[in-house]
Amino acid sequence: MPKKKKTKKIKKLKKIKKNKSKIKSKLILKTGEKKTSISGPDEKPEIKKIKKQPSEKRIYNLKDFVVYPKHGVGKITAIEKAKIGEIDIQFYKILVEKEKLTLTVPINQQSKLRPISSINQINKCISILKTKPKIKRTMWSRRAQEYDQKINSGKIYELAEVVKDLNKNTDIIADQSYSERQLFEKAYERLKSEFEAVLKTNPEDVQKKMDKALGRTKISEEVQ
Repeated sequence: MPKKKKTKKIKKLKKIKKNKSKIKSKLILKTGEKKTSISGPDEKPEIKKIKKQPSEKRIYNLKDFVVYPKHGVGKITAIEKAKIGEIDIQFYKILVEKEKLTLTVPINQQSKLRPISSINQINKCISILKTKPKIKRTMWSRRAQEYDQKINSGKIYELAEVVKDLNKNTDIIADQSYSERQLFEKAYERLKSEFEAVLKTNPEDVQKKMDKALGRTKISEEVQ
């Protein structure tokens, strides 16, 4: 008799477990139905497109300093009009004094120009000049190409990096090849001319400032 009672108890427990599992499966199905009803397979979530703000065209005025990447800092000496065919074109006349060159840049192509740097950017350039040069082990022809691209990019920080990397604060003539010296002088003069335009100081003071940052003060004293 006690054995029969035990078997009855086991059967009851099994039935209770089965009932519980059925209730759970029903609940899962119900929750699944609710989810599918909210977002069906055909329904796609709406993605709102963010409209870009229209970029305003910068208008440069007479006597403004601008940077033309391939030639450096220039001054707008005139804003003129010309008729080509039946189209009236307005353009800037830009004098690049260092290269004794006058550029004619149409106003609708002014994306090639950029305004001169701010004082904060000049200060950042000075801090770049103070850092150690990056020594690359690649072939000189490849490095020269990279330096030339940076010089003509029109980006002042890249220009400062070239000056810093090609700077020799020992004996310039002994350590630099002719092509290195040419690239260094080109980058140095471009950077110097922008320093002059921003700081509004004479070339001698700008040179002293740059040479101090590069650690070239001893060299300039020896040359003098």
